[in-house]
Amino acid sequence: MPIHRKAIASIWPEMGWRRSTRYLLFRVGRLPGSGYAIAGGIAWGAAMSFTPFIGLHILLSVLGAWLSRCSIVAAVIGTVVGNPWTFPFIWIWLYKSGVAMGFGQTGVDAEAMDFTALFGAVTEAMLRGDWAFIGDTAMPVLMPMMAAAIPTSVIVWVTFFLLLKPVIERYKIAAYKRRQARAVELVDGIPEQTGEAA
Repeated sequence: MPIHRKAIASIWPEMGWRRSTRYLLFRVGRLPGSGYAIAGGIAWGAAMSFTPFIGLHILLSVLGAWLSRCSIVAAVIGTVVGNPWTFPFIWIWLYKSGVAMGFGQTGVDAEAMDFTALFGAVTEAMLRGDWAFIGDTAMPVLMPMMAAAIPTSVIVWVTFFLLLKPVIERYKIAAYKRRQARAVELVDGIPEQTGEAA
């Protein structure tokens, strides 16, 4: 697939959001593991999306899932919560919440901030070793975001886990019953052998 098609698909899936969501839920239900492992993995991916550590979301979610014995694949899937549609709202929420907690400067218009440009500049500064830029320019914005990310990520993790665990468990029970029913149908469909073998 060409790069421009991939970029468009990351924002607007070709099959549409409704079918994409149903397909994603189907794939999640088919993942191996318990309801705890899968729901916990997705919760890690979603929770890490509510941090300002752009580029590290997958790594952090995988680490969290591994430490808590949750599904690593589910954790990677859970990071789709952070996407081009949701990131602007997440970043504004984190900054405003951090300022309300006492970090950062009040009176700053968070909606007018170009967070994408800031994160790109931080990456370039780290590669150059420009710690003065990070300390003087980036940290006043990143500090409130990191402070707010801690309680926000905890709330997101608990919410996703509590919502998904019973749904996934019900799906797996229903899938198991369907497999059992098909197995019974196959057995019933086999004609009984009569007479002795020659």
